[in-house]
Amino acid sequence: MTVVTRFAPSPTGRLHVGNLQQALRNWLFARKAGGRFLLRIDDTDRERSEERFVDAIRADLDWLGLDRDGEARQSDRSERYEEVFENLVDRKWIYPAYETAQELDLKRKVLLGRGLPPIYDRAALKLTYAERAKLEADGVRPHWRFHLDHVPIVWIDLVRGRQEFDAQLMSDPVVRRADGSWLYLLPSVIDDIDLGITHVVRGEDHVSNTALQMQMFQAVGASPPVFAHTPLLTGAEGKLSKRLGSLGVDHFREAGVEPAALRSLLARLGTSDPVEPVVGLEPLVAGFDIAHVGRAPARFDEAELAQVNARIVHQLDHAAVADRLPAGMDRAAWEAVRPNLHSVAEAAEWQRVIEGPIATSVAEEDRTYLAEAADVAATIDWTGDPWHALTGELKARTGRKGKALFLPLRRALTGLDHGPDMAALLPLIGRERAIARLSA
Repeated sequence: MTVVTRFAPSPTGRLHVGNLQQALRNWLFARKAGGRFLLRIDDTDRERSEERFVDAIRADLDWLGLDRDGEARQSDRSERYEEVFENLVDRKWIYPAYETAQELDLKRKVLLGRGLPPIYDRAALKLTYAERAKLEADGVRPHWRFHLDHVPIVWIDLVRGRQEFDAQLMSDPVVRRADGSWLYLLPSVIDDIDLGITHVVRGEDHVSNTALQMQMFQAVGASPPVFAHTPLLTGAEGKLSKRLGSLGVDHFREAGVEPAALRSLLARLGTSDPVEPVVGLEPLVAGFDIAHVGRAPARFDEAELAQVNARIVHQLDHAAVADRLPAGMDRAAWEAVRPNLHSVAEAAEWQRVIEGPIATSVAEEDRTYLAEAADVAATIDWTGDPWHALTGELKARTGRKGKALFLPLRRALTGLDHGPDMAALLPLIGRERAIARLSA
């Protein structure tokens, strides 16, 4: 069996970090098994779906490095849904119901007031042919419900283990609105069958949907895919956060986050495996195991992402970032400043330090020392290791050592108290600039 997974977003907005994790998990699951990963655009909501969001979804997956083996759009499959729908109506798996939204809301409130579960009472099934004809003659258009078989619904979930629902405690779900538009449940089942989906990795908020869909697969005469319902992401404050719903690719790009950093974190977040910053996709594929996903909510922390991002940046070769570096920053300069970066964009700040001009603040007691340093800098060999030549000679002349030896030099040469290794940075600053800065 070829493993086939899918990521099925609705193009009613931008993908957020939770969506990106589910896309990544489905991609990793398929690639680990040598299978196929599909993108399904769930655009049956014609009013809210927008083509710009379809384009954005593709662009976001591309940015994350998730290639696809095919794409399907629900808006292209109306005839297929209609065919299955009519078949299920003929076989009494789907039936019309005529209650208005207000009437259904009143029924729910009455049941809740009596301390009973708000389950639909199937009143529509008790209508006679004449009563239905009268309602339709009066212009009442029905919505359509799937007739649940009142038996236990059981499946083995790859994350949650054995799942069991009592269908008697569930309302017959609405699968089609009175205006003819589709709800999520039935088209998704039909798509999964037709696309040959073997495994579905999605959030645990879909568990009750899966219970309903299990019987829909049965009604259509198909075996359901294997399901894995994973915990939803929570915020750093320890609870579900609305802000997570706004953290998408644009936000991460603007913050200087590398795709590899987000992949590295999301691939392991919520699992028993440690987060390891890896640039390529291959290690993530090799190390992925859905059985390692835990039941506890996964905590997404932007501070942790920033740490992972810095460790990714420290691994990036000059060729991988050359088009994002400031003009004039060659391989030597990149390798000199890279260990001090949290994002690639910060390289521009160090290029300004190298090329100047810089602002410095020198302690009065260091002025004579720096003047002597300027004299030494004019005499040392700059073709080898000028930093150690400079500090070695100054140590011999002045008797300074440690912080008293190095810190005034760093401040005068860079304007900062910290930064890249001066042995790598000083050759980039160069002889003339260094002497001028020390003399100043």
